[in-house]
Amino acid sequence: MAGHPVYVGVLLVTLEMPGVRSLKQKRSLILPVTERLKARFPVSVARLEGLDAHAWERIGVSAISADAAWLERILGAALAFIEGRGLGVRASSIEVEIWDDG
Repeated sequence: MAGHPVYVGVLLVTLEMPGVRSLKQKRSLILPVTERLKARFPVSVARLEGLDAHAWERIGVSAISADAAWLERILGAALAFIEGRGLGVRASSIEVEIWDDG
């Protein structure tokens, strides 16, 4: 059964925290950001890489929608939110692709 297209959007962000001296300190910076992202935007958030590193971490933010432009706006707003938290964004990318179910 063919329906409307479904789009998947992914935001990948690498954060730098050079002044962090412990994993506990880093967690205290990262977790409020990831929890606020989930509360403020209709997205899923995952901590992907750098979990055992003090000075950096990579997080992923994702969402699905029937509207690709809406996904671009939501993920762009999520990136702006992350950038506004005072963590150093070293790299970021947003990709929106159509999901083909078959």
